[in-house]
Formats: sequence, structure tokens, C-alpha cells
Amino acid sequence: MRLSQGLVVLATLITAAASSPTSTLQKRRTSRTSPPSGCLVVDSTESSTSGWYTTLNDAVAALSGSGSACIFVYSGTYTLTEQVMIDYEGALTLYGYTTDTSTYADNAVIIQWSMTSTEAGSDSASAAIQVLSDNFSMYNINVKNTYGSGTQAIAFTAHGDQHGYYGCGFYGYQDTLYAYAGNQYYKGCYIEGAVDYIFGAAGAWFEQCQLVSNGGGAITANGRESDDDTWYVINNSTISAASGLDLSEDVYLGRPWRDDARVMFQYSSLSDIINPVGWTTLDTTAVPTFEEYENTGAGSNTSERVQETTATGPVTMDELWPDGYAWIDSTY
Repeated sequence: MRLSQGLVVLATLITAAASSPTSTLQKRRTSRTSPPSGCLVVDSTESSTSGWYTTLNDAVAALSGSGSACIFVYSGTYTLTEQVMIDYEGALTLYGYTTDTSTYADNAVIIQWSMTSTEAGSDSASAAIQVLSDNFSMYNINVKNTYGSGTQAIAFTAHGDQHGYYGCGFYGYQDTLYAYAGNQYYKGCYIEGAVDYIFGAAGAWFEQCQLVSNGGGAITANGRESDDDTWYVINNSTISAASGLDLSEDVYLGRPWRDDARVMFQYSSLSDIINPVGWTTLDTTAVPTFEEYENTGAGSNTSERVQETTATGPVTMDELWPDGYAWIDSTY
């Protein structure tokens, strides 16, 4: 009797841990070195096989209908000559070649280009990849805007609902990742930049991500404009400087892009790059909600913080998404 009760309790704990947004219990991940069944394929050296393309743009252009679809990209650096714009009617998944799907560290696919928002005509149009459709997922692909410092130059624009990014890398300097709108989930991703390198008005959750500053500036520039449920939540993540850089106290957790900006850093490790005041300004009329909860590390002391609301508890995924979040890949 005691044994069966113990098994029931153990099963309950495992189930609860698997459903928890802060759980480290995950399925064992392996390699993905060949196309999943039914996927279109991108390979820079092969286009003679039906369903195979040498560029991501060609594969995206070949999508049709509104059924679930996927694209697998073989290893390589794909330097774009035009922006990849994805506006597919159905659910779409992009997979990158990797020997270890559980981490961005072994990603073998790089999609890159160099363009500023001034050249492109808008922030979104300067992104290497712009996703306008809903129900989009991407695994183990690195996306870079290689322009560097000086002005906005976006790597990736996520402008749609129910987006999931798993083990991906986003690289830039100013305005790297445009989490524009909709509900978005980032798990185990690497995001690098200096100025406002996560920005926009999406309801976005960043789980076990590496946020890496390659220059001084604010990490987030949240664009929430109304009294809605959206937050940027950085949970169980690590904030540090890029390798070889000394950015001691040169980095801020965020600044408000719009009046009702709302950002939470919780259960995360903040290195000494974080300035003691924590937050800085952008929209001078803003009344932001900037919070921190149970962070650790040399940059986590909140005694000198400005513009900060005292958190009474963590933000939960239920709070961010009261209508549910079954669209997230809970096995990753």
C-alpha cells in the first residue's frame, strides 16, 4: 500500500514538474541531421531533388495551401541577398541541422545579412527574417544582422501570434530581436546585442535564455501601450557580457519604449554588467512597470534601483496567457 501510494505521489510530482514553466525536467534531446518527414529542404549544394532548394526564400515561396508545413535547413552559412518574409496561412516549423537539439551551442545553420532600418525603410524591413504569420516555430537556427553599431539593424522580426523559438540564436547590436506583437515563447535561446536588443510589444516569455551584451545600453525596450496582459518576462535566464568585454555597470535591464512598458526579470542571474540603478529612460511620459524577483548575481542588488515597482511575487505563464498556452512545445 505504501509503495503504490509512493508511486502515485512520484507520478504526480513528475507531472507537475513537467507542466511547470520553471521546470528543468525535459525529454532527452538528440541530433537532427536529416529532414523530418514531409519537410521541404534547404541545401545550398542541392536543388535537383524535388522539394529541395538552395535558399530559404525559395523554400518559403514553394509553400502553398494552409496545412501544417515544415522546412529543414542543412548546415551552412546562408548570406541573404533579400529579406526572408514568411506569411504562410498554416502552421509552419523551421528546423536547423544540429547534433544536439537541446542547445543553441551546436547550431550549424546561420542565416545572415546586413541592413539598417534607414536603408530598409522601417525596423521590420531591416530584419534578416520577418515572420508575419501565426502558429510559427523555429528550432536550432541562428539569425544575424551583421551591420554592427550606429543605428537600428534588426536580425529577426516576430510579428504574429503563438510563436515558439527553441535553441535559436539572435545576433545584432541595436534592436536585435523585434518581439513585435502576439504571444511568443523563447526557450534555451541566445540573444546578443547592446542597445534595446529585445524590443516590441509582444507578450513574450524568455525561459532559460542567455542574454549577452556586446556593448553598453538597455537590454529591453518594451512597447506596451495599453492596460493589457502583456509582459516581457525573463525567467531562469543568464545576463552577461560577450566574451572578452568588460561592461561593468554599463548595461541597464531596460527602458520604456512606450507609455505602459512592462518587464519582469525573475529567478535569473544578473552579472556585474548591470548598472546599480537598473533601469533608464526613453519615453519620458511613460509610467512603466519594471520589476525584479529573486534574481542572483553581482548585478541583482536592488537597493539603488529607480523606476522600479516592488514585485510581490513572480509573473506566471497563466498570468501572461490567461487563455492558455498549449501551443508551446512542452517537450523541449
